[in-house]
Amino acid sequence: MSLIKTLETPAKNTWCPGCGNFGILAALKAAISDLGLDNEEIVVVTGIGCHGKLSDYINTNSIHVIHGRVIPVAMGVKIANPRLTVIGHAGDGDAYAIGMGHLPHAARRNIDIIYIVHNNMVFGLTTGQVTPTSPRGLRTRSTPFGNPEEPMNPVLLALTSGATFVARGFSGNVRHLTYLMKEAIRHRGFAFIDVLQPCVTFYNTYKYLRERTYELETTGHDPSDYDQALRITLHSSKERVPIGIIYKVRKPTFLEAIGFDKPLVDYDRSNVSLSRILNTLR
Repeated sequence: MSLIKTLETPAKNTWCPGCGNFGILAALKAAISDLGLDNEEIVVVTGIGCHGKLSDYINTNSIHVIHGRVIPVAMGVKIANPRLTVIGHAGDGDAYAIGMGHLPHAARRNIDIIYIVHNNMVFGLTTGQVTPTSPRGLRTRSTPFGNPEEPMNPVLLALTSGATFVARGFSGNVRHLTYLMKEAIRHRGFAFIDVLQPCVTFYNTYKYLRERTYELETTGHDPSDYDQALRITLHSSKERVPIGIIYKVRKPTFLEAIGFDKPLVDYDRSNVSLSRILNTLR
């Protein structure tokens, strides 16, 4: 059984004081500990951005990948060993810009991984430029006269792409975020959580989000109702921001569909002939 203290590492944490990443890391450790998961049965995959340091700050198997490639690496790990719990972490610039093409395909395949996006709506690591989720009009170093573009809706994208678990969290509400992560880990299928995460240095949204977020679990929302989930993602107000499980349904996973249920190394390879395969390519 994993305890929070066993998930700590000696690495010096260099996030800015007050960074929303602290809340996400705390929630992840609490979720793993509460579920009693074995550290050695977990693989954390992180991308490029401030969030990427998370793999240094948690004592599990981990891999730090190139920009935008969290999902394909996480998928490869899961296919190679379905017994592992694979948790991908990406930033909004990492996930929704260069890595955007991977999200809808992972969702429609229903690959059994957890994908957590640290959405602070700016490129924090490179001094605060706009990302695909930056609000229209936001002044940054790359948009000194205001962002001219409308932000994308990542939760709507995941939902309409076929994700079987879609949620939104807030890093300032660690208790609730821990609950979302636990449910995502328990879920069989592609679990997506977009975490609203303030960047205290370049776009501090703590006050805004604390005043406007509300938990869907207190409203009687039915996460199995796709139409209801669609309405929530389409009509969320700037004055009221829902957090919680927006949609959840059980469908066959990618590995179930292709008949994989154990690590590749456990399959009988006695009849495998590389020579025969290579001869077909000549």
